[in-house]
Amino acid sequence: MRCVAIDLGAASCRVSLAEWDGARARVVPVHRIPNGPLHHDGQLFWPLDQLCHGTDEGLRRAAECLPDAKSSIDSIGIDGWAVDYARLDEKSKPLANPFCYRDSRTETAMEEVWARISRERLYELTGIQFLRFNTLYQLYADRRDGLAPCARWLNIPEYLLHRLAGLAAGTAVSEYTNATHTQLVNARTRSWCDEIFEKAGLNRAAAPRIVQPGTQLGPVRSALAALPAYRSAQVIAPACHDTGAAVAGIPDVADDWAFLSSGTWSLLGTVLEGPNTSPAALADNFTNEGGVGGRIRFLKNVNGMWLVEECLREWQATTARAWTLTELVAECERRTVPETTFNVDAPELILPGQMPARINQELVKAGHQPLPGDAAHAPEMANVIFASLAARYADVLRALAAVTGRQFRRLYVVGGGSQNQHLNRLVAERTGLELVRGAVESSTIGNLAIQFASLESGSADITLDAVAKWATLLTEPA
Repeated sequence: MRCVAIDLGAASCRVSLAEWDGARARVVPVHRIPNGPLHHDGQLFWPLDQLCHGTDEGLRRAAECLPDAKSSIDSIGIDGWAVDYARLDEKSKPLANPFCYRDSRTETAMEEVWARISRERLYELTGIQFLRFNTLYQLYADRRDGLAPCARWLNIPEYLLHRLAGLAAGTAVSEYTNATHTQLVNARTRSWCDEIFEKAGLNRAAAPRIVQPGTQLGPVRSALAALPAYRSAQVIAPACHDTGAAVAGIPDVADDWAFLSSGTWSLLGTVLEGPNTSPAALADNFTNEGGVGGRIRFLKNVNGMWLVEECLREWQATTARAWTLTELVAECERRTVPETTFNVDAPELILPGQMPARINQELVKAGHQPLPGDAAHAPEMANVIFASLAARYADVLRALAAVTGRQFRRLYVVGGGSQNQHLNRLVAERTGLELVRGAVESSTIGNLAIQFASLESGSADITLDAVAKWATLLTEPA
C-alpha cells in the first residue's frame, strides 16, 4: 500500500509518500511548500492559490517516486492548522483568500458573541477553550462586517480535500477533529450545535457535513486524475486538525501519559474517553477537541516557538547578523537557566511584529528589567523565552493532572520542538516526568496511520488500536 500525506503548516507544508510492503514501512518526504500570511490593506490572509499549486506539485513529485508505470498510490490525506477557512461560491470557488487567524479583526468578537450567548453556556455546550480566533468568532466577524455571511465555508485542509475529490458544493465535509475546534460542535452529540448558530446569527445551512477521521471521500477527480499513479487513489479525510493527527501518531494507548505537540504553537494535554466540561476545566480554560476512535483530546493551547520565530524575523530585518534557531539553542545550553520569566500567553504576544519589544513589555509587567532587544543580545532573549515556556508547561501539566485526576508518568514531545534538546531538558527538570521524544513529523505519521487503517478496514470505522499499530510500524527503523 502507498499513501501520500500532506501536512499544512503556518511556515511550511510537507508532502510525504509512505509505502508498506507487508514487512516494512518507509516514509519519504518528497516536497516542501513555503507558507506564510500575506499582508494586504492592513490585514492578514493565507495564499490559497500557492497552497493549491504547491500541493499539486507535491502530488506530482510523489507520483514520480514510484518504481514503475504500473505502480500506483492508494490514498491521499491532508491535515493542517485549525480554525481558518475558505468562503466559497455556489460552484465551490473561493470568494477570496482566507483570513489568517492572527488578523486583528476578531479582537472584540469574543465579547460580542458572549453578549448573545454566555461564556459559561458556550463551554457547557462545546467544551472548547476561548481563543479569539476560533472559527465561531471569525464567522461572526464575517457577519458583522458584511463579508458574504451566508456563504458556504470549509476549513482549509477540508477545502483542499474537497478540491482533490471534485465534490459537489452540497456534499462538502468537515472532519470531526477539525470541526470541534470551531467552537460550533456540541461536545456530547458530536454534531453542529444549532443553538450556537442561532444565537450568534450564523447560517447553519452554510456548515458542511461532519465526518469521522478515516472517511473515504471518493476517487481523485482533479486534474491529477490524469496521472496513472492516481488512477485508483482514494481521497481520505484523516484527522484534518494537525494536532489530532500528531496525537494519533503517538503509539501509546495507556492513560498515564500527556503530550506536548511542540511547534509554532504548543498543544499540551492528554486523551480522555469523553469530554470534561467541569467548572474546574472552564476555570483553567482547557479544551475538549475531537480525537481518533471517539476519544477527546483534552488540552490547552500555549504559545510556542512563534515567540522565537518572530524575534528571529525582527533581528533578520534590522541587522546583518542572521541568527538561526540551532545557533540560539546552542548558545542557551552554555548559559545559566534564568530565573526571570514572563507570561508567554499574554494576548499581545499572539500578534506578529516587534516581538522583542512585546516580550519586554511582559517582563516589565512581571516586575523584571527589560532585556536588550537587539540581535547582539539574542541568546539572552531566547534563554528567557525557553525558561518561560518550560515554566508555563509545568503549570499547565499540574492543572491538567488536577482537573483530570490523573497521575502522569511520561510526557511525549512531538513536532519540530522535539529536536530542541535545551527546551526538552528544561521541561523535564520543571515537570519531573519521563520525557519521550516522539516523531518530529508526528502529524504526518498520524495522518498516514489513519489512512492505512482506513484502507485496511475499508471504512471510517477505525479503532484507536489500529491507528496505534500503524503509527508504530511507520516509526520503526527501516
